[in-house]
This record gives sequence, C-alpha cells and structure tokens, in this order.
Amino acid sequence: MNEAALLELLSGRRRGVGARVLCAVLTIASWGYSAVMRLRNFAYNRKWLAVHDVPIPVISLGNITTGGTGKTPMAAWLANWLLSHGFRPGLLSRGYRSLEDSTSVTSSPTADQPNGNDEKRVLDRLCLGVPHLQQRDRVASARRLCQDFDCNVLILDDGFQHRRLQRNLDLVLIDALQPWGFGHILPRGLLRESMSGLKRADLIIITRANQCSQSARDILRSELVKYRDSAACVEVAFVPTQLVSLDGGSHPVTLAKDKSSLSFCGIGNPEGFRQTLATIGATGPLRVYSDHYHYLPKDLHELAQQANEGHFPFVLTTLKDMVKIPAESWTGPPLYAVEIGIQFLEGEDLLKQKLMEILKP
Repeated sequence: MNEAALLELLSGRRRGVGARVLCAVLTIASWGYSAVMRLRNFAYNRKWLAVHDVPIPVISLGNITTGGTGKTPMAAWLANWLLSHGFRPGLLSRGYRSLEDSTSVTSSPTADQPNGNDEKRVLDRLCLGVPHLQQRDRVASARRLCQDFDCNVLILDDGFQHRRLQRNLDLVLIDALQPWGFGHILPRGLLRESMSGLKRADLIIITRANQCSQSARDILRSELVKYRDSAACVEVAFVPTQLVSLDGGSHPVTLAKDKSSLSFCGIGNPEGFRQTLATIGATGPLRVYSDHYHYLPKDLHELAQQANEGHFPFVLTTLKDMVKIPAESWTGPPLYAVEIGIQFLEGEDLLKQKLMEILKP
C-alpha cells in the first residue's frame, strides 16, 4: 500500500469491508506499539534508562505525530536567531532516509551536497556556516559538536521521542491542518505516542495556523488544555519568501501569480504545499510522491515530459525536493522551489523568553 492509500485508510475516507478489517488489524498492532512507548517513557521517567548530558544547552524540536509539521523552517529560524544573538549553534539529527550519515559545514549558498537527507541539505542552504551532524547516535553527535566545532548551544531536530539526550527546552510542533494524526497511535494513526506525552513539552508551537479558521484553532487549544492544563502556545505561519531556481537564483513569488504550472512534492504534508501554492496564486496540477522521496531519472523524465507537453511556463516544487535534483538531470521548463520563512502570529515573545531563560550564562 502506498502512502496516499494508507492515509486514505487511516483518515476513514476509504470505506468497505476490507478497509474495516485492515483498520481492525492496525488497531490491534497499535496496542502493542502504544504499550512499548508507555513502558519506554515510564523507564525514562523513573531514570531506569540513562539520559546523557552535554555541557551546553540543548533545544529539542519535535512532533507528537509523524509527517511534516514544519520542523525544518522552524529549525532554520532558530539557528539564525541564535547566530544573530552571538551564539554558536550546532544542529544534530537522525538523518531519516539519508543516503549516508554525513557531516558538513557549508560556506556557499549551493545545496548540492552529495550526502545527508533532504532536510539537512535545506538547512545547509538556509543556515550557512552552522555545523550539522547526522547519525543514529545523537549523544555522540552532541559531544562532537561541543568538542570539535566549539558550539555553545545545540538544536536537536526531531528530538521529542529521543530521550537519551538531556535537553533544556522541549519545543513540540503541532500542525494545525492535521494536529492529532487521525486520533490513533501508530500504525492505526499517525500519533507517535499518547497525547498525554504533551505534558513533557515546555512549549507548543502550532504551525500553519494561518491555514485554518479561528474556530479550529480554538478547538485545538481546548484540546491542549486537556493534556497540559494550559492553552499557552506559539502560533506561526509559513510564508513564501521567494522562488529559487536550480542554479540558485532568486525570483519573486509574484512570478507564479495567476499562472498555471505543474507542481510536485515528496513531503510529509502535501496539503500544506497545496495551500502554499494557492497563497502565491499558482494554479495547475500537483503530483504527490511519498515523504523524503528520492527522484529517479525516470521520475524526472516523466515530470519534464508532462510539463513540456502541457506547455507549462515553469514547474514548482519545495526546497526539500529541489535539493535532490541535479541541474543536469532536468530537461523541462524552468524549475523553481518555493522557499518558506516563519511569520509569528502569536507568542513570539513567549518563545524568545523561554530561549533566553536557558541561554543565560
């Protein structure tokens, strides 16, 4: 079953006897997964499992669901904010679906890194000069960033469930478009653990808050009160800032306004990209691939052929997708990535206050 079909099943949009049987099987499997996660969290809470310290502050960015909540643009904003305040940040992540574990410090605006996953290549482009280590053992990565790169603050990407590394601030991102993963724990839904785990978070950041109604955000906040006894949170929007071409050139987003173009993406939340395209006035078909998809030559040929035959003036994608496409492999019309920035709608001062509390000497 491909990713789109699975989401149809988990969301309840797929009907029929077969769908009910599959959901029942997944529900039984989710009981086992949930039991393991509860036991694991209990062991960490009781200090039966070791938690490792490093001598500098650690800021964790994480989710309670799988899929795209916008950690990459949030990590970029955080790293650049730290740089602007005189800190030396380092990034560490697992490197899900990377070609191989890698280490790099970029000094140029190109993102054609041969190693690392798409998220790392995007962050290399958006956070110039910030070291980023990707490997399974994030405790070892953290120590290396301290010792070899002289970092004085670390950003742990996708770290909420990675409890081996002690953190000073736990930031949990919740996507306003799909906040609770269809209300079930993996594999029946997209929740990584019970929502009671939100009590561990120091601050909740609601992403894509501009893409849902105020009433929907009020309902989301009321859910937070159930599990955290507080509705205090940060609300952010992802705002298109520019179009980036394959050669690294920058173009205004108005270039896409009222024009029909072919678009494609392989990200955790394709609906978010669809709404981003609507924001800049782009129309036309959107082809969706699985999250972290590695594009093969035949995929690029099919996309270029569709764009050429459709006489589309250009093709749009995400920065995460573009960094995996060699310029020489693209034979279609001009290809642009929609670069995204953070806009705070509410709670910016609260986030900065939390950051300064852990960064004081």
